[in-house]
Amino acid sequence: MFETSINESFVRIPGDLRQGLILIADHARNALPKEYGSLGLAPQQFERHIAYDIGIEPVTRGLAGALGCPALLGAFSRLLIDPNRGADDPTLIMRVSDGAIIPGNAMIDDGEREKRIARFHRPYHAAITAEIDAALVMGIDPVLVSLHSFTPHWKGIARPWHAGILWDEDHRFAGYLLRALRADARLCIGDNEPYSGALEGDTLYTHGTRRGLRHGLIEIRQDLIARQSGVDEWISRLAPILEGFMKGGS
Repeated sequence: MFETSINESFVRIPGDLRQGLILIADHARNALPKEYGSLGLAPQQFERHIAYDIGIEPVTRGLAGALGCPALLGAFSRLLIDPNRGADDPTLIMRVSDGAIIPGNAMIDDGEREKRIARFHRPYHAAITAEIDAALVMGIDPVLVSLHSFTPHWKGIARPWHAGILWDEDHRFAGYLLRALRADARLCIGDNEPYSGALEGDTLYTHGTRRGLRHGLIEIRQDLIARQSGVDEWISRLAPILEGFMKGGS
């Protein structure tokens, strides 16, 4: 599978839009452009969840390959700017994240904020829009599948969920995912846990809710996909579930 990189804001993994699915991974990478250095952070901070969603790039790539569908991956760290936030969201560029002060973000002005939006945030969302538009031109109403991962602990408390399904107003796809994953008694699956899917201005609100497309967000616990064996397990689990939905699953 050949990777197409249009610019530094995103990576497109090609696939057949006729499959009816578009995969989205907002926080796939922990990369920064050279001129931003490390934003003043120690290197080990970029191995943490504050920089990217651990394990999600290989899961997304594997699912795109298994399903033959396209995927769009954010190509920059969420520490630079968060593509899963609206452009006017106060958490778009974080000054502190889970106890880590980010010196390179501490004193940015409106000009630098707009520069990052124009260079990274806006092109990423334009790519998603273009993918959706291409599907609609073909007469296909694509299902948007957003993939994320979450930490096993938060503020010292263990999180019991193996995965969570996040959604807002539209339960068509999310409900199916919840039923399919909960059919496996070994799994603890959160319904809008560990986060709520009702975030106005986020990626799925912008491209799913506002356009009336079926969509849902799958959060996988990071310790379960930190190694290739876990990545393979979740690809094998999710691929037939997604295929089943496209074949009329309910």
